[in-house]
Amino acid sequence: MNHNPPNGPGPLGRRDWIKLGGLSLGTLIDGFGPNLAGLLAAERRKPQASRDFSVILFWANGGPSHLDTFDLKADAPAEIRGPFRPIPTNIPGIMISEHLPRLAKMADRFALVRSLHHNRGEHSGGTNRFLTGYPSIAANLNDSEFPDIGSVVAKQLEERGREVPLYVADTKAYGSGPAYLGPAYAPFMPRPNPQSSTGNNTYDPVPLYLTPESHAELGFSSDASLTLRRREGLRRTLETLPRRLEGDQRLGAFDQFQRRAVEMLTGIRTREAFDLTRETNRTRERYGDTHWGKSLLTARRLVEAGVRFVQCQASYRLPGEIGVTSNWDDHSVNSDIFKAYAEKMPHFDYSVSALLEDMAQRGLDKHVLFVFCGEFGRTPRIAHQDVSRRPGRDHWPRAMSIFLAGGGLRMGQVIGSTNPRGEEPRSRAMDSNCLLATIYRRFGIDTEQAFLDRVGRPIPILARGEPIAELF
Repeated sequence: MNHNPPNGPGPLGRRDWIKLGGLSLGTLIDGFGPNLAGLLAAERRKPQASRDFSVILFWANGGPSHLDTFDLKADAPAEIRGPFRPIPTNIPGIMISEHLPRLAKMADRFALVRSLHHNRGEHSGGTNRFLTGYPSIAANLNDSEFPDIGSVVAKQLEERGREVPLYVADTKAYGSGPAYLGPAYAPFMPRPNPQSSTGNNTYDPVPLYLTPESHAELGFSSDASLTLRRREGLRRTLETLPRRLEGDQRLGAFDQFQRRAVEMLTGIRTREAFDLTRETNRTRERYGDTHWGKSLLTARRLVEAGVRFVQCQASYRLPGEIGVTSNWDDHSVNSDIFKAYAEKMPHFDYSVSALLEDMAQRGLDKHVLFVFCGEFGRTPRIAHQDVSRRPGRDHWPRAMSIFLAGGGLRMGQVIGSTNPRGEEPRSRAMDSNCLLATIYRRFGIDTEQAFLDRVGRPIPILARGEPIAELF
């Protein structure tokens, strides 16, 4: 008899082998698979949650600068404020960057939270802290030590995952993951890049939308059949299934879960959600024929199809003369931060404003929350570490700005403020857990519920953090 905790290490029972076998066969992509068979094999039932709420997280991996986007300090000294000027929006008193003129005309459709903070200043440690609500022991960890919010949502809402995956991402973030919930609750990713889960910051942006390569990789076809290109790997997996899985009854259960996973991945609803050709030319043009435009349009289609949590990295390939990275880690050794933002933000303005318009027209703003943020903000003082003396800003978890839109929450407002130099909150200081608590509340997820970690300790979904009252 297996006396180990359900999520702990040690000998595995029959059900565990069914899950692991399903995960092996469900791994349609090397590195990180969708693991839907394991998700479908899970047997615990969760409390009732909101039936129609979803999140699109546009994750600015690397850490966007609050001082150059949504919390500009026009009266600060030159070494703080930078060259961008704030412009008014259609809500009196709310100012944002001059490079966001379309969004400035629809401030009534979004809210800014300017006073979140936490205590981790390294990329993966900051990501773990921000997306899980817990500080990690390790600093530069590839995989989070606690379940990230998307994995928690997938776990809590698993009984609703009948036609489409609950959690979809373009690729894995550095310092994120399902942790002790297990790989069954990792996101389904069309064609991830393993480098995105390491300290490498020069990989090309990973599409959420299907490309010819990812389309062939997943084998979406008109008759909902699944073509596995890595047949040899599949054969080896089948040959090495543990003997404990032997027996007609166990294999029958295994087949049931695997068959359900294949149906979900190749079913008409999932296939159609990824198919941008079903959109009108006018809609595709409004989002833009760009990486961000096509990714955000795909994200909208996914939540419309029933996906509950979509995470897409807001990566951008800069021209070589401006910077070497594809993320938002704009130290001067990586890029000229102001040239980088002058390049990126007009694309952000165009595609995000299209998403907000589209959500409002379709009524999705009532139950789909769009979030733009990264693991932290950037230093108020501009630095020039690079030999070229180009400007940059460093990591800064003591203050950050979060952009929110929709979700049935109160928009058209700014919550909190930072001091005149953008160094730390001046009013309404909030731990970054407050954002997680807000999202969990909208999902109807009880944050006091605990999961067992790998040594059997009960760990609540959040140990602290209150929902942001002004949004309700």
